[in-house]
Amino acid sequence: MPKAYVFTRYGGPETEELVEVDRPVPGPGQVLVEVRAAGVNPVDWKQRTGYRRPGESGEREFPVVLGNEVSGVVVETGADVDGIAVGDEVFGNTLTGGYAEYTLLPTAVTARKPSALSFRDAATLPVAAATAYDGIRQLDLPAGATVLVTGAGGGVGIAAVQIARAFGLRVVGVASEAKKDFVEQYGAIHVPSGPDLAERVRAAVPDGVDAVYDLVGGEVLTEAASLLDDRTKLIAAGAPAEVVEELGGARVARARTAAVLDAVAELVVKGDLDPHVTRTFPLERAGEALRTVEEGHARGKIVIEVAG
Repeated sequence: MPKAYVFTRYGGPETEELVEVDRPVPGPGQVLVEVRAAGVNPVDWKQRTGYRRPGESGEREFPVVLGNEVSGVVVETGADVDGIAVGDEVFGNTLTGGYAEYTLLPTAVTARKPSALSFRDAATLPVAAATAYDGIRQLDLPAGATVLVTGAGGGVGIAAVQIARAFGLRVVGVASEAKKDFVEQYGAIHVPSGPDLAERVRAAVPDGVDAVYDLVGGEVLTEAASLLDDRTKLIAAGAPAEVVEELGGARVARARTAAVLDAVAELVVKGDLDPHVTRTFPLERAGEALRTVEEGHARGKIVIEVAG
């Protein structure tokens, strides 16, 4: 039987284990993928604690396979699947978890992997890079405008920095001092995180910022919002919708389409977006991979390589 890394109840790392599971069967509009690589994201461990994305409902059936993004090869298709066939190399958002030898993908959020894109890099795109892309597109800024990205040293943040630069924007990246070189290597003006953030941003860019893409929430979001005259140019993925809306902004509106996946893949192939995979782990060490992200030690992206 195929292996998968799961959580058996809500809680901490003690709920996780590597188990054997039934091979999923694709339904209408779904494809079964033999997983080559799975991206690791903060949302993975948050879901283990009981977190649900906005709009999610229904009870989870345990054990739940961890992971939300993969790349792999299609081995079976369900009914009503057009444009994707057995043998295609694809990447996308999972229906049945990514830390597994096999998973189901909905064709609506599945894209063909370009031959120039590795399975490892493709597995990092559906969550972090796509979220970054959706946010920068949502801000709809003209070339030359300035966007402030908080949490710029994380997976979504560093993707947002690069995508904004590819769109011709000036970027101010808020991150820890330890990530200064990392943020600056992708063309952002680094501003150290911490109290009195707004004051440091004003010193770094006296002409101000035109938009804020917040990935942190809390006081960081509040201070960043104070830098804007037009709060409609405040978006966030790091705070609940009601908190952002009270400040005059909005949550990032996720498109969740294959077209967005195609777009971010093209940016990688063109050299405008570096997924910056810093460490890989085999499936047997999935827990270690998740701890690296959960404990805040990840710099760039962490990937589980499931098959060669």
